[in-house]
Amino acid sequence: MKLKIEEMFAFVAEDETGEGVIGMTMPDGMWMPLVGADMARAESLKKHAKEIGRVSGKKITLLKFTTRETIEEL
Repeated sequence: MKLKIEEMFAFVAEDETGEGVIGMTMPDGMWMPLVGADMARAESLKKHAKEIGRVSGKKITLLKFTTRETIEEL
């Protein structure tokens, strides 16, 4: 049985222009958004989200999205 992603979790910050997904820079210089397909992944990213909030002075919010819609298959 193949599992499908039915929900997503994302850490976001808000500024005067609206909300945005926060992310961190990996050791290889690549940017990784703080998102996950299950709560376990979100929990594993929480320490990074807290640090980003501390350094930036912004409130970080964890959001859960539960609607799946296929937009395009590439």
